[in-house]
Amino acid sequence: MESLTVLTMLGLGGQEIFLVALFVLLFFGAKKIPELMRGLGQGINEFKNATKDVKENIEKSMEDPK
Repeated sequence: MESLTVLTMLGLGGQEIFLVALFVLLFFGAKKIPELMRGLGQGINEFKNATKDVKENIEKSMEDPK
């Protein structure tokens, strides 16, 4: 549901999404797409973990008066 909201905020409709997907398929090939998506997923997970760590450090520093 969130991805649809992001796409509509970017002004992308069905045809634009189809063209982008077609371009990615032609440019990278069907064998490389799973590898690219796996790398993208790992990058997103690392970003989430980093933001979680920063949030925890900020909360910890606010709890401990110095």
